[in-house]
Amino acid sequence: MGRHSLPDAYATEGPRGRPAAGRRRTVVVATLLVLVVAGGAAVAAGSGLLSFGDSCRDSAVRLDLVASPDVAPAVRSVAERARADKVTSDGSCIDVRVTARESYKVADALGAGRDPDFAVWIPDSALWVDRAKEGGDGVPVATAGHIAASPVALALVAPAAKSLGWPSRTYTWAELGAAATRSDALRLGAADPARSAVGLLALSGIGRSTARQGADGATSAAALAKLLSQRTSDTDAQVVDTLARDGSGTESGNPRRNQAVVLSEQAAYAYNTGRGAGHGLDLFYPKDGAPLLDYPYTIVRESRLSTDRSRAAMRFLTLLGEPESRRTLARSGFRTPGDPVDEAAVKKAGGTAPQPYATSTAEAPSAKELQEALGMWTIIVQSARLTTVVDASGSMAAPVPGAGGRTRMDVTKASLLQALAQFTPEDEIGLWDFATRLDGSRDYRELVPTARLGDPVKGGRTQRERLTAAFGALQPVPDGATGLYDTTLAAYQQATAGYRPGKFNALVILTDGANEDPGSISRGELLTRLRKLADPAKPVPMIAIAVGPDADGEAVREIAKATGGAGYQVTDPAEIQAVILKAIMTVGQGGRAR
Repeated sequence: MGRHSLPDAYATEGPRGRPAAGRRRTVVVATLLVLVVAGGAAVAAGSGLLSFGDSCRDSAVRLDLVASPDVAPAVRSVAERARADKVTSDGSCIDVRVTARESYKVADALGAGRDPDFAVWIPDSALWVDRAKEGGDGVPVATAGHIAASPVALALVAPAAKSLGWPSRTYTWAELGAAATRSDALRLGAADPARSAVGLLALSGIGRSTARQGADGATSAAALAKLLSQRTSDTDAQVVDTLARDGSGTESGNPRRNQAVVLSEQAAYAYNTGRGAGHGLDLFYPKDGAPLLDYPYTIVRESRLSTDRSRAAMRFLTLLGEPESRRTLARSGFRTPGDPVDEAAVKKAGGTAPQPYATSTAEAPSAKELQEALGMWTIIVQSARLTTVVDASGSMAAPVPGAGGRTRMDVTKASLLQALAQFTPEDEIGLWDFATRLDGSRDYRELVPTARLGDPVKGGRTQRERLTAAFGALQPVPDGATGLYDTTLAAYQQATAGYRPGKFNALVILTDGANEDPGSISRGELLTRLRKLADPAKPVPMIAIAVGPDADGEAVREIAKATGGAGYQVTDPAEIQAVILKAIMTVGQGGRAR
């Protein structure tokens, strides 16, 4: 997922949430661009509502739109007003049909290339647009603007909020997470970050915040995510149903009820406006930045849209930016681009000064941060059983450009040690290395058997400590060639034979070259045998990483695909850690029920 933009009104805010002058100009320029793209007819329609009487029914241009369930009612209200007022584009009335649909489901369908039954998509976050684009073979999508925004915060029932010093005390994401999980009596819930932008943005915010703590940051983030994983809901709508319904001892003592949940400001607004006085939520806005849901207006497969439908889509975007439509969105608890923060709406949502609700918005997380957060989440939720197989051929002694004289093996080891720090004591990891004739006639050898990281081993050490030492001791074999195919088959045979139910089982292979063993099996035979070994009921996908310019990227992708896994090519061994986490997220989520 690539880095995604924030709505102009909230990317840089001045006092009391007013956008900076440069941002206001950006909003004006963006609006002018929309009008130019929409064409002269859209400009004319924007100057007044044209009525065509009964002819609207016959001449209307139908536009199917899917939207995130939280914003769909407000968008549908605007669409119904457009029909009632006979709003036109190019002389034809527009008939916008709005369907609520979970953003992650739409992103997965578009990313898989499934033909959509809609022309416009409004997810709750641009990260879903990025996910839809990620595979490269999906349905083309393009963002034309943003219609609303809502910051992500921590909502608590009143007694719990008071115990944490609300509203006068402020916290960072790391401090909020630690405070909310310090006691079993203060239970914290969230939506699954694999399905929820709110959950993923919060998880990323926690990761970024704990990283500032230094060496212990990753451990703190993993511990917090572990606790959070035990109280997740599938969707944002289900999260609010986990809250204590009142202040009674029965509700607060119910282990299934949460006192704190990660929510958007809009979701808290909707919850509070539907309840009586004294039974609402209070919001903590993290002082190191509240990430935003940004509701991108996304055109789907634009090249296939007729001119009439394309212009109708842009006309409706213009309509969503008009004052009455913005008021409709605001009445539903959304912030709207270019407008100051509505303090009355914030109060209804549970926020109040000195909570930094107006000026503390976080920079959008990078693609790397999102991948690391989801990779960590997949590991923590499922626990992992991984066997790591590392190329020890002589070419691993080659220096890495710009790495201060360090070799491919040096940088690979450092990256593997970084990845190891992301795993919990419940995860099982082992290590092989390979070259040619490394162990008698065999090209490979098992250095550390795959076992639980928290388990004790000989010498009074844990499996984690044993692996750390083994990673550090890896060395290239002088004159050793790359025995890739025989090694891959042997490692996969052992990984499938040692399958552990209830865990994310996988084989990780890293190589910087092509197969160089003339006596090994052929690639065709390897692929045939891997396909026979692969069992959908006991999946062990392969994560194959080709490292450096000499690696056979095509081969590793083809080999990994035969097992239901994924192949990657990196130019710098320092990228290995991020790629492993990305692969775990991608392959691991692919095997989950959606």
